[in-house]
Amino acid sequence: MSNLFDLTGRTALITGAGRGIGREIARTLAAAGADIAIAELDPSTASDAAEEIRGMGRQAFSVECNVREAGSVNNAVASVLEHMGKIDILVNNAGIARWTKAEETSDSDWLDVIDINLNGTFWGCRAVAPHMLARGSGSIVNIASMSGSIVNKPQPQSAYNVSKAGVIMLTKSLAAEWAGRGVRVNSVSPGYIATEMTRKAVTTYTDWAAIWHDMTPVGHMGEPADVAHAVWYLASDAAKFAMGTDLIVDGGYTAW
Repeated sequence: MSNLFDLTGRTALITGAGRGIGREIARTLAAAGADIAIAELDPSTASDAAEEIRGMGRQAFSVECNVREAGSVNNAVASVLEHMGKIDILVNNAGIARWTKAEETSDSDWLDVIDINLNGTFWGCRAVAPHMLARGSGSIVNIASMSGSIVNKPQPQSAYNVSKAGVIMLTKSLAAEWAGRGVRVNSVSPGYIATEMTRKAVTTYTDWAAIWHDMTPVGHMGEPADVAHAVWYLASDAAKFAMGTDLIVDGGYTAW
């Protein structure tokens, strides 16, 4: 049997891959054989990540991209296609969170979260769609969250929850539209993952961390690699019959 997880010869475009979960996804897909395009708002972290991928023996290209803006996403995709020739895999990873009470949430905070998490995901999917659909092949993996299926506590984050619920439904909608044309669309929904952002929250809100751990059956946070491995599966031929799947990776949090 051939190795269904082998990504040799494929090119993956990952947004927000300069650090955190996105960077671990880049490492994981590169280790599986893929060449990597990094679309990142911060050009310094993007170039650093690209250099790391080249050090792994893979081709890498970095491009500045602000997923809030459809034009920026379109330009990034066009640049990747020009430099790397194709996009076989798209991972919409860029995202932010705002912990504000609903009644105190400003217009700008709400729009920032929706623009980056939900609109940015759609801009990415729409930008690569003509290329993938014309070729009759492609795999898109959107990073959603368990917060798209449940309401976390104790932190107030209505904008984040809504944005990630939207990502899950967007994933299902696009899968239904494009599956018959050779393009698979799926999502990964992480639970609490030990990223720089989450560690900062744990330090700032120690009472929150205790509740997070207590409500997670495994008793601790996951690692970025746990999310990256789920993305690898959905991006690979091992998941060729997965269409509109939301793969929850949360240490059991949503099981209770």
